[in-house]
Amino acid sequence: MIEVNLRIRPAVPADRQQIADLLLFQQQIHRHLDWRTPLEWIGYEPYFVLEKEGQIVAALACPPDPPSIFWIRLFVVDSNLDGRSEWSALWDAARRTFPSPGAATVAAITTQRWFESILTENGFRFAQLIVMLEWNRGPLHSYPVPAGIRLRPMLPDDLPRVVEVDGAAFEPLWQNSLPALTQALSQAIYASVAENESGILGYQLSTGNPVGAHLARLAVQPRAQGRGIALALIGDLMNQVCRGADLSRITVNTQADNAGALALYQKIGFRRTGEQYPVYIYREAEHGTIG
Repeated sequence: MIEVNLRIRPAVPADRQQIADLLLFQQQIHRHLDWRTPLEWIGYEPYFVLEKEGQIVAALACPPDPPSIFWIRLFVVDSNLDGRSEWSALWDAARRTFPSPGAATVAAITTQRWFESILTENGFRFAQLIVMLEWNRGPLHSYPVPAGIRLRPMLPDDLPRVVEVDGAAFEPLWQNSLPALTQALSQAIYASVAENESGILGYQLSTGNPVGAHLARLAVQPRAQGRGIALALIGDLMNQVCRGADLSRITVNTQADNAGALALYQKIGFRRTGEQYPVYIYREAEHGTIG
């Protein structure tokens, strides 16, 4: 039970400093790997805080993007609290904002056991594993670009077409919206597209780190798959980012059950690092609505 002197309310911009302090000083933090920081989601719903005597002691954010897909972008709780009752209260508040009847899918990629336990106790089901792979400065190969295909850097004007490719290549849980990809492009060290006379057929978008790059997104239109477009995009990334640069590592993650992606990356020389993270999903349609 939540104490009577605790209050739940939507987060507002004036809460930024208190939430930032929780993120800095507390240990019980779940943070989604996201193009936006948890503070940048303030103003988007649902995003709730739990106050005790005017002090924020917990926060939960899970704004949808794309629509009806609610990734848990933040759950943080004061380390002096158990976390379970705080989650329950915030989670009930968030669920009340979900569309009806039961259209929401809520998901989380967990990296900590304490949060995994909270999710499973609240109706979340294990869905799949995300696995990490890396390429460590192996031979740089130039993979042939398929006939009729041209590779070039991605431009902001390409994004509406890139979103279409993304939506065709991935199931709804893993799709990126136009705002998300706009944010992603602004953070990329290298992003490129593959196109023919009909338009963009595939793209890759990669971010940087001190020792290399992370292939954050790779997608090819289903009708154009199997032609070597993905291979050409990755080969181009390797040459653009690593040739002549003091960078030695490229990482990528994918679903453990995505046999096609795993085979592609391993063919190029990526190897699994052993890091893996479970994905948990809560489908509102499988549960009763909050009264």
